[in-house]
Amino acid sequence: MDFLSLFGIYVAVVLTCIALVCKYSGHQQTPLGRLLDTFTGVVSPWIPQCFQSICYRTMHRLFHQRNNCFLYLHLLLEVVVYGEFTYEVFGFCLDMGTSSVSLCIPYVLLALKSYLFYLCCSRDPGTLTKANHTTQLKVYQYDEKLFQQGVRCSTCQLVKPARSKHCRVCNRCVQRFDHHCVWVNNCIGAQNIRYFLLYLLSVCVMAGDIAVLTADMLLQTVLRTGLLHAHYIDEQGEQQHAGPLFIIQHLFLTFPRIVFMLGFLVFVFFLLAGYSMFHMYLALINQTSNEWFKGKGHNCQHCHPHTGHNCQTSYNPFRGFYHRGILKNLGEIFWPLCPVQKKEN
Repeated sequence: MDFLSLFGIYVAVVLTCIALVCKYSGHQQTPLGRLLDTFTGVVSPWIPQCFQSICYRTMHRLFHQRNNCFLYLHLLLEVVVYGEFTYEVFGFCLDMGTSSVSLCIPYVLLALKSYLFYLCCSRDPGTLTKANHTTQLKVYQYDEKLFQQGVRCSTCQLVKPARSKHCRVCNRCVQRFDHHCVWVNNCIGAQNIRYFLLYLLSVCVMAGDIAVLTADMLLQTVLRTGLLHAHYIDEQGEQQHAGPLFIIQHLFLTFPRIVFMLGFLVFVFFLLAGYSMFHMYLALINQTSNEWFKGKGHNCQHCHPHTGHNCQTSYNPFRGFYHRGILKNLGEIFWPLCPVQKKEN
């Protein structure tokens, strides 16, 4: 069936893109990353070495060097989605009685998202320099588990402040390093994490809003054309009631671009909703994604389960060493900590 074949190709392409991002984003222990590793190991003997070399250099260029490829892809996807929404969905929604205010909300969200996107791309994430290095050493104390005192960055030749990390993509040490985001071509750190969180939420709301308007337009089309009560003649010449699969096929053949756009928006919404919830959880417990990945499998070094000794400190592996309460944790996101200056008498 043509519809199912195209839908299967669509799902395969989406899953392949997710697997590539999981493998080359620096967190290679994800299930999809391991699945891609297994698949690569099976098919690599049958692929010419020159082609493998080209693929490796391409992936290295995309995910391990600063470049604008994903910025352009981001803008291209927005142009395609908003172009289709404006060209087809907007007019259909107006004809079906959707209010002008509801139809203008996606454009307001686009303006807000674009501003936050610009801030994520352009704002310094908190680069450590010789000028600010001494003061940044005083911002956070070392937990002596993930961050040890006196460790020097082999590239920058600076003593690493607690919670900092050297980004091999940007080639710099970043305060309160979270991760390097290829979509904004910038590191996410102490000085721009607030913009990144708001950017994630804005994209999620934007995708959800357009998806709801598009789904409402398709639903109104089904109701007004009477597809729910329609019948068709199958290959055996028997009359059959139009079920959900028939209605979806009919919509796909009638509005192919709109249906594919809706599928893409639903996928983006759920993907970013989960990612946003993960980062909001980290913000609430005052932990970065770098610390979360590094802390997996780490236990409190003061506890010895075999000897029965348990520490009496406030250590909690689910909250992290830097947890100060939900309100203070959120405040630290929007107003990054500064070193405390001691008054001289």
